[in-house]
Amino acid sequence: MIKIEICVGSSCHLKGASQVVNAFQQEIRKNGLQSNAKLKLVGSFCQGHCMDGVMVKINEQVFYHVTPEKVNNIFNNWVLGGLSDASHYNS
Repeated sequence: MIKIEICVGSSCHLKGASQVVNAFQQEIRKNGLQSNAKLKLVGSFCQGHCMDGVMVKINEQVFYHVTPEKVNNIFNNWVLGGLSDASHYNS
């Protein structure tokens, strides 16, 4: 299971969290993963890193200062890479 957690607290919201959420949703759609039970996209309230927002956590890996332009790279490396690694364990 890969859990993408995006901070949508006040500070991250002001720094563009909704655009980051939209970018992750677009990557999920683009890769046909909308109904993948091994992938979960959730919002979270403040994670205490307000100066470093927008904060995104993928499982235990934390990313700071995330912008929509950075989402593709993060998604390809940490989500698609993680899903392909997980599939090796299930075969």
